[in-house]
Amino acid sequence: MTECNHLTTELQVVRGCLSGDGESTRDFVNRFRQSVYQLCYRFLGNHEDCEDVMQDTFLRAFRSLHQWDQTRPLRPWLLAIASNRCKTTLAQRVTLRKRLQQQLAEKSACPEAQPAQRAELAEDIELCLAKLKPELRTCFILFYREQLSCAEIAERLGHPEGTIKTWLHRTRLRMAESLRCRGHH
Repeated sequence: MTECNHLTTELQVVRGCLSGDGESTRDFVNRFRQSVYQLCYRFLGNHEDCEDVMQDTFLRAFRSLHQWDQTRPLRPWLLAIASNRCKTTLAQRVTLRKRLQQQLAEKSACPEAQPAQRAELAEDIELCLAKLKPELRTCFILFYREQLSCAEIAERLGHPEGTIKTWLHRTRLRMAESLRCRGHH
């Protein structure tokens, strides 16, 4: 298919979407679903988040379709929307993680908790960390204490981001089990 025919076909699909044609809407989604999903997955690394962002991307695209420059290909325009939605989702993750860490710190520092209990928990966490393999311990500390993202940790440690996520997951499980065995709930 030539570029001109491709644009004409895209233009026909867009016009159908703008006129409320359900078949054109399905065609639009089917044409770009895989590209949008792949972009989202590269950003987010999580199927559920990708599905949510993908849905939001298509909704935003349909709302803004009348603003698309018809002289340009549709795919880059749509992927720019997806990229922006992914960046927003990642920023929300960071904000949520910081809020959870702050709440955890407030709970552990609350007046009704005895200083001895807080000290015991801190000591048990350090003991659990000491039992971990060095790369797992380093990864955990960089994520929770230094508040680095998985991508930043991957770059710093020279491992793929997927490996970092796997290490964090394993470390959380081991830490939780170890702390449960020590009587922390």
